[in-house]
Amino acid sequence: MKGTLQFDYTTVGHVTIDVLADGTRQPGGAAFYSALQAARLGCRARIVTRGVRGEIDALLEPYAAELSVEVEPAAATTTLHTSGWGGTRSQRISAWAGPIEREPPPRTAILHLAPVARELSAHRLARGPFVGLTPQGLARAWRGIGDTIRPVAVDDGWSGLAARADAVVISELERSDCAGLVRAAGASGAVVVITDGPRPATLLTGAGADTPLVVPALALAVEDLGAGDVFAAALFIELADGVAPERAARFAMAAAAVRMAGSGAAAIGDRAAIAARMASAAEPP
Repeated sequence: MKGTLQFDYTTVGHVTIDVLADGTRQPGGAAFYSALQAARLGCRARIVTRGVRGEIDALLEPYAAELSVEVEPAAATTTLHTSGWGGTRSQRISAWAGPIEREPPPRTAILHLAPVARELSAHRLARGPFVGLTPQGLARAWRGIGDTIRPVAVDDGWSGLAARADAVVISELERSDCAGLVRAAGASGAVVVITDGPRPATLLTGAGADTPLVVPALALAVEDLGAGDVFAAALFIELADGVAPERAARFAMAAAAVRMAGSGAAAIGDRAAIAARMASAAEPP
């Protein structure tokens, strides 16, 4: 991937302040978790985000050597108060950075559109040798600052963007709300994967097949924040390198398992850790 491009992997979306049930504050958002996984797979990784520069710099200081970050200035940094995990997770929004105004940047091998809180615009064109989309943030709504985030159907205006993507990853919880995106992406021949926590993922092809992947069960050892984002980054990188979709999805499932075996972003693994997880899953009981 490296060639003459400035970056191997660019995410566009809000880096968030995640406030956990015990009051701990940590960086979050698909743009952060996915870019960090890409960096640990050897990619030159960049995040394009919006918020308060000083807050984001402080949040990401432990990862400064791994990530390049471009911050569009805003009056606030998106802040989410999070409790629970998986299907029981609840999030309340106490600050929102607003829409990212700039066009997705060029000079990147993989462009990952990674909204977390409705910060992207449907009319923006996706450009790049490989475009990945994780539309979780498009399927969210809230009545105002301080409100609990609730699921909402994604507007059909996003179908054109999904049709231009090379791969789309959503969770089973978002599947019905993203039905239009899934149809558009599948019809264009994109790889679409539906994740389902520790259960097998589902691979959808452009031909309309709906094939459950045969993958190892991924036991949740600690917690799962960012596991879906880690999955997406690993999948996109493997697909962009020409790996077959099912094999790429298996690698991505192992990356998510490595992440869930520890706490927070520090648990995101490198290629050796992911390969070891795959090897252990292949061993007979």
